[in-house]
Amino acid sequence: MAETYMIGETKVRPGTYFNFQKNGRNAQASVVNGVTAVLFRSDFGPLCQAVELSVEDGYQDTFGTGLTTDAMKQAFHGGAKTIIACRVGNGGTQATISLSDLEGETAVILTAIYPGEKDFTITIREKLTDNTVKQCIIYTGTTEFEKVEFIAGEGEAAALVKAFVSSKKFKAQVENGKETAILQNVSQSKFLSGTNPQTTTEDYSNAFLQVEPFEFNTICVDTEDSAIHLLLQSFINRIFNAGSFVQAVVAEKHTIELETRQAHAAAFNDEKMNYVLNAYVKEQGTEIDGYQTAARFAGLIGACPSNSSLTHTVINGFTEILERLTNSQIVTAEKRGCLVLTYNSQKQVWIDNAINTLITPADNQDDGWKKIRRVKTRFELIRRMNITSDNLVGKIDNDKNGRSTVISQLQTVGDAMIAEGKLIACTVSESVVYAADGDSAWFDISVVDKDSMEHIYLTYRFQFGTNV
Repeated sequence: MAETYMIGETKVRPGTYFNFQKNGRNAQASVVNGVTAVLFRSDFGPLCQAVELSVEDGYQDTFGTGLTTDAMKQAFHGGAKTIIACRVGNGGTQATISLSDLEGETAVILTAIYPGEKDFTITIREKLTDNTVKQCIIYTGTTEFEKVEFIAGEGEAAALVKAFVSSKKFKAQVENGKETAILQNVSQSKFLSGTNPQTTTEDYSNAFLQVEPFEFNTICVDTEDSAIHLLLQSFINRIFNAGSFVQAVVAEKHTIELETRQAHAAAFNDEKMNYVLNAYVKEQGTEIDGYQTAARFAGLIGACPSNSSLTHTVINGFTEILERLTNSQIVTAEKRGCLVLTYNSQKQVWIDNAINTLITPADNQDDGWKKIRRVKTRFELIRRMNITSDNLVGKIDNDKNGRSTVISQLQTVGDAMIAEGKLIACTVSESVVYAADGDSAWFDISVVDKDSMEHIYLTYRFQFGTNV
């Protein structure tokens, strides 16, 4: 995997190393899209284990809908096509139930595979269309959560255990000597409820490690805790240095003072961190706030192609801003790197200005790094070129022809992104400062990336006289 390097640094391991600089001065005074990592709490499902979920499959069958699983719902609503889901926590106990034979003695013990307080009920009955077969149906509320069938009659206990062998949600164990038992039919019998895992700061750190091997372009967490947000920033900066190009989205609840929220956003000062300031909104009649809105933006930013801007993009489903800001508050907030929700002329909720929290660019950054669109474009370019050059490592000679091959293939990437409407110009050349030597070669990529027209200035000239 490609990693960053400092100008003049020589690396030990073979591979591609990247660096970015800026051209000019700041203004005065194969693409990964739609993949979002979500860290959340739930009352069921794999714990501290990253699971890849598609929008078609959804998340309910794996994790249910309890606790903060709605973060995944919001990410999908924002446009995510794939979610790298990781349930946060440690400990907890599993739900369980004892199933009796005709004599009322325990024959089978059924246990949930994962810990959590999710309420389950079970029904065992003969199949309506075939009395030689029995069905075991487990419900959450009125929703069917798991269903297996087994042969009725002598040996039901062993048959039921066998039917659950391939289940990803429950495991069954037959009591000694009860393999041939016939099970009692039951209707909506309740499980002994389990307990939810505990959640600590360390659990979020562990969850970050779980999602790290996956490729995704945005990430969000299910909390408004600023300490976890700082941990998230540290994580995405660490994986950036290892060649992963990820943007994070966070938000805090409206109950936190507006000035405090703005200060938290400004403190990030990071092109990879996005902060939704006034996250308190109505979504089709339901109030959402904090992490829920952040998750919606994570899906939205992740799905947005790098040749378009989210500025003045209407948020589908958002019907009312419950913390509406004045013009002066909006200006102040955007100077401090906040994403602000406002209304358009039709009173639709939209993004006022698609910026990240970068306020003061570093010495190797221009002002383009403040814009979400341009960060996505630049991350895409770096990733595509890194992959292209990494595929050449060890396959070509470090001579004129070999270096020409590198230039040609990288230029092809740049030309493709020009054709895709993402760049204005891109020129790849061999470095004139650092001469190729041994097994090392240096290249410069000069890039002019596109921006959207976001400030239109109109001058109206009127006259008193009525003659044209």
